[in-house]
Amino acid sequence: MKQVISTKNAPAAIGPYSQAILSNGTLYASGQIPINPQSGNIEGTNIVDQTKQVMENIGNLLKEAGFTYDDIVKTTVFISDMALFGEFNETYKGYFNQTFPARSCVAVKGLPKNALLEIECIACK
Repeated sequence: MKQVISTKNAPAAIGPYSQAILSNGTLYASGQIPINPQSGNIEGTNIVDQTKQVMENIGNLLKEAGFTYDDIVKTTVFISDMALFGEFNETYKGYFNQTFPARSCVAVKGLPKNALLEIECIACK
C-alpha cells in the first residue's frame, strides 16, 4: 500500500509527481529545491540559504508523515557547482543529531529555476 504525503509547508509538485510517498514504513521524498512554499519563489541567493530552505522543506515533508531528520537513511544531492560543496556540507550536517544518512552528491549542469541544489531522500522507521 502506498500513501501520498502532501503538505502546504513544502513546495507543491509542479508536474506529474507527488511531494512524497509513504509505502511499508518507508518515505520516499521527491527532490526539493529551495522554494519558499509561502511565496513560491527561491529567495536565498547563496548555497547556505538555499540549503537551509531545502532542508526545511524536507523537514516539513518528514513531519507531515510522522518522521524526523534522523529517520533519513539516504539522500541524493544535486549541486550546481562542486565549489559550493564545503559550504553546503557545513549547513547540511547541522540537521542531523545521530548518524548521518548514506549520501550521493553529483554536480549537474542545471536545476529547475536555476537553483543551486536539489535534495531527495528516503526515510525509514
